[in-house]
Amino acid sequence: MRTVAETYDVALVDLDGVVYVGADAVEHAAAALAAARRAGMRLAFVTNNAARPPHAVAEHLGRLGVGVDVDEVITSAQAAARVLAEALPAGARVLVVGGEGLVTALTERGLTPVSSADAEPAAVASGFHPDVGWQQLAEGAFAVATGVPWVASNTDRTLPTPRGIAPGNGTLVDAIRTATGRDPVVAGKPEPPMHHEMVLRTGARRPLVVGDRLDTDIEGARRAGVDSLLVLTGVTGPAQLVTAPPLHRPTYLAEDLRALSEAPDTLAVAPGLVHRGGFSAAVERGRIMVNRPEPGRGGRFVDALRAICGAAWAATDRGDSVAGVEAALAEAGRRADAEPGASQRPPTTY
Repeated sequence: MRTVAETYDVALVDLDGVVYVGADAVEHAAAALAAARRAGMRLAFVTNNAARPPHAVAEHLGRLGVGVDVDEVITSAQAAARVLAEALPAGARVLVVGGEGLVTALTERGLTPVSSADAEPAAVASGFHPDVGWQQLAEGAFAVATGVPWVASNTDRTLPTPRGIAPGNGTLVDAIRTATGRDPVVAGKPEPPMHHEMVLRTGARRPLVVGDRLDTDIEGARRAGVDSLLVLTGVTGPAQLVTAPPLHRPTYLAEDLRALSEAPDTLAVAPGLVHRGGFSAAVERGRIMVNRPEPGRGGRFVDALRAICGAAWAATDRGDSVAGVEAALAEAGRRADAEPGASQRPPTTY
């Protein structure tokens, strides 16, 4: 049976929460990506984080044991710079609210980054950087208030870090939005400019989006009409997935990137697909129920989660209410833990 890596020509792999969290690699990520390459799959590393230029991202990946060419790194800063370059004359000044990632991307597109609204910029580009503070946000607000175009790399509300979930670029965008009453054009996932950038740079014909976020990775894939794989190593927890609307539902669900070497059918998650890996689930009198794995079958928590999603999504799509999500997940965790060979305990962030 063909694996995921043999089924799709390019994996568009998110970084934060998928390949690394902060400076550290996600477990199994490097080996899983190397195995996918050996199977013939091309890789592109796609991030909504605009803080660093591609060469810095590639160096970081190299330190983690992930071999990558700089051309395989695609950032939301590049997507934002393309949007602005297509709208502005060559050499136009662009006020940067962000860091080196945006400065590099704008310069490569023939634009001139500036740091003060007094420079009379023709546009504003904003993106996440941990050093962004009041002064940069104020300069951005002063420029945006003049009515010039404003492009944000992304509006992610959160960012996974080794210490927990931190505020993302969406909170910085909110500061300028609050001061000016204006909304930016968003270049990053899930918006079309980012998918356009990915396709142009990779030439993908049958891509697979791999990510950890429903509102960026999965929604972006849905809107582009391509398949997606959600991994449980980042910000999305089981309860959030079970209650996801159709636009936020992945094609496949897995614990981590090792899924690239598994058969797609074993990873599938969809409304009505309620028998997974020995588990079965149903909605009875408005409550989700999960049943014990069949004798001699696996018993992994992720299998139970796939079954629960299949039952809950089918019910909500019919217009039925669904309760007992946390109880069903807890029961699935207990049953999975009791099975020999269970590979993962359920995440605690229900």
